[in-house]
Amino acid sequence: MIEIAFAQGKGHADPTGALLFQFIFFAGIIAIFYFLIIRPQRKERERHRKFIASLKKGDKVVTSSGVWGTVVEIGDKTITLKVDANTKITFSKEAIVGFQPNYEKKEESKEEKS
Repeated sequence: MIEIAFAQGKGHADPTGALLFQFIFFAGIIAIFYFLIIRPQRKERERHRKFIASLKKGDKVVTSSGVWGTVVEIGDKTITLKVDANTKITFSKEAIVGFQPNYEKKEESKEEKS
């Protein structure tokens, strides 16, 4: 009978442990979202921003819609590409996604800069 009395006395549990577990669980979920979603997207945006800033006339690029062209003019928010002998098209800078395959960007050598 005494065991029954002691068992009935433990009916009220301390909620601190459950609250701490929930806090740790939600912090873990937030960390997972940050490292799997937010951080990679932020890195990709920064890489694309640097890529757009490094473009200059004569670079051969590809747009997000698949148009291949050569940069002939760079504005504040637009880039004009020469896509054929007499055809130039103006695109938003964000539409440029990369260099054409097999295109090696020619960097200025240190001797030319001096």
